[in-house]
Amino acid sequence: MKIGDIAKVDPKLTGLDFWAEGEVIDIEQNPFKGIVIAIRDHLGRIFFGEEKYFVAA
Repeated sequence: MKIGDIAKVDPKLTGLDFWAEGEVIDIEQNPFKGIVIAIRDHLGRIFFGEEKYFVAA
């Protein structure tokens, strides 16, 4: 996964009842959590968390 890709985020992370989809806007290596991904959906909401909560769309 890279910046600009489309990804879906797990409802366990967002608290929503569906997989939110958006564009990857940031990827960082966190020394405590590992790879952290951030996406922005079509409503402008930003979701970020550990890589395990994201899948490529």
